[in-house]
Amino acid sequence: MVWLPLAITIWVLLWLVGLLDAVFGSFLSALAAVTPESLGAKIEYLHHIPGLGVLLVVSVMLLTGALVSNVAGRWWVKQWDRLFTNIPIVKTIYNSVKKVSDTLFSSNGNAFRTALLIQYPRSGAWTIAFQTGVPSGEVASHLGAEMVSVYVPTTPNPTSGFFLMVPKSDVIELDMSVDEALTYVISMGSVAPSSQASHTVPSHKNYP
Repeated sequence: MVWLPLAITIWVLLWLVGLLDAVFGSFLSALAAVTPESLGAKIEYLHHIPGLGVLLVVSVMLLTGALVSNVAGRWWVKQWDRLFTNIPIVKTIYNSVKKVSDTLFSSNGNAFRTALLIQYPRSGAWTIAFQTGVPSGEVASHLGAEMVSVYVPTTPNPTSGFFLMVPKSDVIELDMSVDEALTYVISMGSVAPSSQASHTVPSHKNYP
């Protein structure tokens, strides 16, 4: 029990390093194939340095952050977006991923900022969910009551789950952080969050 969390953490980190090294190694092999033999031997030597792929990824991320933090960098990002949004097929994938990432990771967004308590999959059975927003557009026009969009993660793998739209009056906003709520879900309720705020669970007669 003492060594298991550390062992799994090390295993995940080694897997990640190996994955990045493999991607970087494939790039070096392709680069070595189109360069002169003397230069290609030096490039192949870089292939055998462990962790170089991770170092390269971190360097690229830091450099990208430094570039897009100024006006000139943001201009190049706009040109990049314009290029990919005009390529058939590619624009469909790029736009979908960009919308999701902007929604989830935007600093002024509300997605996955609040942990909720909702009744699911039936009235009287409660589970933890995360608010992802509110219904809008045509969907909102068909819903009478004030609704919220929520994501209900599965246990112990929270990367899969269910998207629901439920009445706002049927949800309880929790004081616990999103990290505490995720830990509670992943541990199947065995690791209780540190914030133990008391809430009164409402009764809903006509909960779907």
